[in-house]
Amino acid sequence: MSNASENSTRSLAEAPVVAVVERSGFVESVHRGVVVAVDADGSVLLERGDASAPSFPRSSNKPLQALAMVRAGLDLRDDLLALAAASHSGESFHLDGVRRILAGAGLTEADLQNTPDLPYDEQAKREWLAADGVPTSIAQNCSGKHAAMLVTCVVNGWDTATYRDPAHPLQVAMAQTLAELCDEPVAATGVDGCGAPVMAVSPRGLALAFGRLAAAADGPQQRVADAIRASPEFLGGTRRDVTDLIRGLPGVIAKDGAEAFYAVGLPDGRGVAVKIADGTQRARPVVLADALRRIGVDAEVLDRLAASPVLGHGEPVGSVRAV
Repeated sequence: MSNASENSTRSLAEAPVVAVVERSGFVESVHRGVVVAVDADGSVLLERGDASAPSFPRSSNKPLQALAMVRAGLDLRDDLLALAAASHSGESFHLDGVRRILAGAGLTEADLQNTPDLPYDEQAKREWLAADGVPTSIAQNCSGKHAAMLVTCVVNGWDTATYRDPAHPLQVAMAQTLAELCDEPVAATGVDGCGAPVMAVSPRGLALAFGRLAAAADGPQQRVADAIRASPEFLGGTRRDVTDLIRGLPGVIAKDGAEAFYAVGLPDGRGVAVKIADGTQRARPVVLADALRRIGVDAEVLDRLAASPVLGHGEPVGSVRAV
């Protein structure tokens, strides 16, 4: 086991309780996690657990990966650039958008190498199955990123068949961008659920990166941030908390990730990152809402994020609550 992996294991195993699950006034489960908020200069405003230990942010890395692609010449309209940074829900407008990204470079769905899957959104999944749909690469939630990666390769004359290789120029550029904005080297590289490389950085580093992205006043960083803010439904979906959060907090950028990761950048340069140690998604938005409130952010959308009822016989009898 590498030192980075040992540090990550220790950080998650020793993480403090950040949320409890209460049923009828009785605590039946707890969630441990790491929470951090940083100022624009990188100073820590809030920290629970060891936020300096590396973690795989999973899809929370995607806005930074999109930035690397824009720097390398990717040129898409706002909705499609947001889709390039997305873990989309698999709704019809998402799939149409992926096809438009590909067609713009003379590519097709056959060029996608992400893992075939069903749509992420439950309603979209039911509609897909009712139409006799099967798992496909375009329906999988990372197809926007993979389409954009392919287009970036075409723009630069890079090989499209090997774009998932960590040594490919595209992936090298992504690692460099991630390290630059996080102010730390990539600690480890693994294989994400979609088959592309996933790169480990600390929650503190990612919080800093998101703050920088949200506060950018020009250049490719502003381009990516503006696209996310203009088309949050393409980043997530019509029924996703990340879409609601971006709409409900003016100037913010945000990205949810698998294994219960969440990163947010505020327009004043502050950043927040949350990692729930056991990977359970139900605590993720609740803890994020609490962290944002603790650094002085107040908005109605945080009430909705924090509302996570526990049901008994179909009725609310408790809740997931941040501590």
